[in-house]
Amino acid sequence: MQIKVPVKISLLILFSFYTFLSVAQTKEKDPLNKRKFNISLGEVKDGAPQKKVQPDKIEFKNGRIFSDFINQKFGFKWIKYRIERDSIYTDSTDTEVRFLAVEATATDEGNQTIIISFNTVEWDIEGTVKITKNDKLKKYFDFVGREKGGKPKKNKKKDPKDKMRMEGEEAPKPKKE
Repeated sequence: MQIKVPVKISLLILFSFYTFLSVAQTKEKDPLNKRKFNISLGEVKDGAPQKKVQPDKIEFKNGRIFSDFINQKFGFKWIKYRIERDSIYTDSTDTEVRFLAVEATATDEGNQTIIISFNTVEWDIEGTVKITKNDKLKKYFDFVGREKGGKPKKNKKKDPKDKMRMEGEEAPKPKKE
């Protein structure tokens, strides 16, 4: 059985169109993937924050969040998160800033649920952790922190006159007033 030439051409066009569409729909990378934050976690009781704060680390990997403190105290390991809002705006210093609003939720076998809601603005993070059991609030924490490694350093602009010097030529000495 032979396939006619127009059918072969149609199949070839259809296959190439499908390949083009699948390549065009590549997902954007997760902006939190492989990032780590040092945070201070403070419990809130009766609407008032407690004086004792717990240092902790939060890390993100492949769409999941992990906290040492939450793992040790409540047994939750890697929790899936969802980015609710991802926006870029220009601040008062004309610098582009990326804002993310994120929520992570998980429930274990004992009907204990954790809800982590937080916002990140560039390298800063702040949010809340709610632990409920049978839909009753059991624990509530606030946290704030900064990305491990801190604020990235800005490149200093070099004097354009320095670029104009020839190789081996010394830089001009500053004038004394």
